[in-house]
Amino acid sequence: SRSGGPWLLGLMAQLLLSSSPGAWASYLRRSSSCMPIPHRMALCYDIGYSEMRIPNLLEHETMTEVIQQSSSWLPLLARECHPDARIFLCSLFAPICLDRLIYPCRSLCEAVKRSCAPVMACYGYPWPEILNCNKFPADHELCIAAVSMDENSSSRRMPRASCKDCELEESSTAREILESLCANDFAVKIRILRKNTTTTISDFDLDPSRVEVLKHGPLLRTEIPSRLQQWLDIDATCAQNIMRGTHAGVFVVSGEVQSDKVVVNKAYAWQKRNRNLHQAVRRWKHHRCPEQMG
Repeated sequence: SRSGGPWLLGLMAQLLLSSSPGAWASYLRRSSSCMPIPHRMALCYDIGYSEMRIPNLLEHETMTEVIQQSSSWLPLLARECHPDARIFLCSLFAPICLDRLIYPCRSLCEAVKRSCAPVMACYGYPWPEILNCNKFPADHELCIAAVSMDENSSSRRMPRASCKDCELEESSTAREILESLCANDFAVKIRILRKNTTTTISDFDLDPSRVEVLKHGPLLRTEIPSRLQQWLDIDATCAQNIMRGTHAGVFVVSGEVQSDKVVVNKAYAWQKRNRNLHQAVRRWKHHRCPEQMG
């Protein structure tokens, strides 16, 4: 099924209950036109409707301009900073072709900004003034609302992407692996399970029966499982990159403690062919890091 279906049905229901657009609809039909959303517009193609208005709500007047400007947001979507980021952006870049302009709700803008602006800041990009949330209508007005549950709800964990690019480490020597373990605050051998494969952002669980602490650093051994589960909950991009599409896997991860959270810096897949990793883990019990020798 096409993404965006539920929110689109909700919007149509609101329109049926709302008053006639009157003169505004007549003006809108004269001043803009409906055009098919092209395949080349990767941001919004197959979002749940097939036609958009030109000019759009960001005052882009040609499809070429729309495609060019919208493509610059694809890297942010890849960071999975908020489940509703695509709906929010497409409501502006490719407004649905109805008798009136439908803006995103202010609350939707604020939710996406809260999760995505920090990720943009990692790369030196501020939240643009053109997306100032105060410009958008309040929730009691006709607008596109958030689809995901509020991140403050205990029943929904809102993933947030980290600033750090996190990838599975390729094979290296046992010595290099030992040096990496020494350089980090903690090192743990864990098993990660993918909870679902149907949503844009996957949820991951730590297998509590398969946690082997190699180095706990400033953490208590007993708190490491809960800290690592927190990491899996809030850093979807890192976990996704490490899992590489698999449903379950065993990994040796190491990282640092940052105030109330842990950040994974290195991750190695625990596989038979990675003999250097096996050797490093065996040697770790008797290994002395440089600072221990001084």
